[in-house]
Amino acid sequence: MRILYLFVLLQLLFSECICRDLPNQRRLQVSSNHRSLQFSDGSPFFWIGDTGWELFHRLTLEEINYYLDNRSAKGFTVINAVVLAEFDGLRIPNRYNQLPFKGLDPLQPNNKYFQLIDSTIHMAAAKNLFIGLLPTWGDKVTKSWGTGPVIFDSVNAYRYAYWLASRYKDEPNIIWILGGDRPAVSDSNDYRPVWRAMAKGIKEATAGKCIITYHPSGGSNSTSQWIHNEPWLDINMFQSGHGGGHDVACWDLVKRDLSYSPAKPTLDGEPNYEDHPVNPWPKWNTDSGYYRDYDVRRQTYRSVFAGACGVVYGHHAVWQFMGDRQEAINYPDRGWMNALDRPGAFQMGYLRRLIESRPMLERINDNSLVLEGQGEKMEHIEACRDESSTYAMIYIPVGKSVTINTSRMEKNIVVYWFDPKDDSVKQKIKTTNNKILQVTPPLTGAGNDWVLVIDNASAGYNVPGKLK
Repeated sequence: MRILYLFVLLQLLFSECICRDLPNQRRLQVSSNHRSLQFSDGSPFFWIGDTGWELFHRLTLEEINYYLDNRSAKGFTVINAVVLAEFDGLRIPNRYNQLPFKGLDPLQPNNKYFQLIDSTIHMAAAKNLFIGLLPTWGDKVTKSWGTGPVIFDSVNAYRYAYWLASRYKDEPNIIWILGGDRPAVSDSNDYRPVWRAMAKGIKEATAGKCIITYHPSGGSNSTSQWIHNEPWLDINMFQSGHGGGHDVACWDLVKRDLSYSPAKPTLDGEPNYEDHPVNPWPKWNTDSGYYRDYDVRRQTYRSVFAGACGVVYGHHAVWQFMGDRQEAINYPDRGWMNALDRPGAFQMGYLRRLIESRPMLERINDNSLVLEGQGEKMEHIEACRDESSTYAMIYIPVGKSVTINTSRMEKNIVVYWFDPKDDSVKQKIKTTNNKILQVTPPLTGAGNDWVLVIDNASAGYNVPGKLK
């Protein structure tokens, strides 16, 4: 055990030295159009997240480092993790046999438990990763389901959050996430005072130098339903989830959130997890198979093209870090180490590179680009462009012929077929714009999803992938 603690200490000191020398110590903020995120210097930020919920609870620091290396290499930008974990995180210790509190008192933190979190945040910064930090899972505020126990009220929630945020007030790579898979209001219970107190503690401890969102429960639930007008909420979040079957209309949830005033960015905090059983809660059995990477792509691309500021990917084994040390939850079909390199994880990096290949902050949803072939459910198309129409992107989830309105674009255009499965560009066509473009992708049918990218030739944008 002493060797393990020495390893933690050395990693902490090493990562602190790296972070002091990092050129990028910029903080995040909401963009001026209130649809996107950017750094404090004005450069854009695209949220490609991974749900590592049990990261601090179930992994050693060496394993955490391995996981962060893997996610950074794939192009992820945010890792979501919970300080007080879902699975009895108050009474089952972390891998170094440390509990977060003395007893169950959030006002008596155990410093040795939080040293692992310190080191993780610093290592993440060295790998250009943000930590989406949840101070607690929601079952510690409301015992609607889960292990709990409920330990927070509006008094100790403020004091705990103030202490926690004071500890990390100088770390620029943190996005604060409240909620933890719970609604802020349910039936006759209103939990907003507790979450409001927690947000107040974070705001005051960081002198307002923070960005806060809230992770709600699944279905059509969104923060916009209960707390949109809370001044502490910077970003709306919804969870289209895993229990509604295939092709939940996540695009409509994005547009709903963006329709509210004051305007705030939004994103899907949990679409279909890759390799998660399709059957809805509370069954969670494998009778209907699993969501695979094609299911993940359809949901992530359509929510982003609908106007989201990013999206959070998840893998069913990775979020719980399922291995031989604990019981598997809800039928994962592999361990977390074998799940790290699943196709959907690579493809999130491809989505990021595609979005970042064109001006991001000016991106808006515009389905009027699709004149024919719009489709419903599995075939539903989402399209976006920049405000000046120098480019357009149309996500076609089932390969088929479509007719596109190019009337806003210049006389000379460049057309690409981008394959989201492998980051490749199958065709590059320079053509004269006749205001209407009729196209058919290289391969058609279910399983063959495509992004049609159209540029003004004068814009001089790079090829949006690897040209083949």
